[in-house]
Amino acid sequence: MTALAPPPARSLGGRLTSRGVANAVVLLAALYTLLPGLWLLLAATKNSDALFGSDILSFGDFSLGRNLTDLFSMEDGIYGRWYVNSLLYAVVGAFVGSFVSVAAGYAFDKYEFPHKEKLFGLVLTGVMVPPTVLALPLYLVASNIGLVNTFWAVFVPVLFNPFGVYLARLLSSGYVPNEVLEASRVDGAGELQTYVRVSLRMLGPGFVTVFLFQLTAIWNNFFLPMVMLSDEHLYPLSLGLYTWNSSATVSPEYYPLVVIGSLLAVVPLIVAFVTLQRYWRSGLTAGSVK
Repeated sequence: MTALAPPPARSLGGRLTSRGVANAVVLLAALYTLLPGLWLLLAATKNSDALFGSDILSFGDFSLGRNLTDLFSMEDGIYGRWYVNSLLYAVVGAFVGSFVSVAAGYAFDKYEFPHKEKLFGLVLTGVMVPPTVLALPLYLVASNIGLVNTFWAVFVPVLFNPFGVYLARLLSSGYVPNEVLEASRVDGAGELQTYVRVSLRMLGPGFVTVFLFQLTAIWNNFFLPMVMLSDEHLYPLSLGLYTWNSSATVSPEYYPLVVIGSLLAVVPLIVAFVTLQRYWRSGLTAGSVK
């Protein structure tokens, strides 16, 4: 028999070309991601004249301190109120909603009950429904029970996230072995005690992953507050900055405030992801191991 010839080795030039193309793609993606952030950072230090001039990338006309002062003093400091509202909606809502999602996903993974897969199919259907489609039905429900233009009109709907339930089921199957649950039951622990003392601790990275997804979704939520709220003292940052941006067409002094307000608005998300990165990274890979 004639031995098969080994495949020709790739030349050094071909490997360098492939690596160069990959590095160029990564560089373009990095620039696409970082340049808007750099522009926002530089624009937050400019006054109105420099903001509309051609020297936005220069380091002259540094007005960061004045912009911050104007931001928190405009309209009796309502920006600070919007910031607190967003923290309440997003942080508290994501924390409570993550408990709901993780508990529901854990139940779908570890327990058998009638029509389990059909109910989970309804959850998956909810994943595919855009939030904007649900805004009007939620408004009608809130109107019937008298919750329109209240804190609860925005807070309650974000507590249930179908994608969080779906993700929590995958994370539960990857983090919580059935053998550990059986051992806990043999030791005499009840189902609730087993969940709180054993399963929930093992689901810590998964809980953080669901929390970060829900935190980002609630923090960037815009359409639901716009439909539900008319009192500007209840606005989150997204809706408040939108109203200022609309007013800027008549009063240009709002433009620097919108820019620096947008810069400060991304700080909590950056802090959350940097602080919790070691947990959500492991959480994202848990389902793939299963």
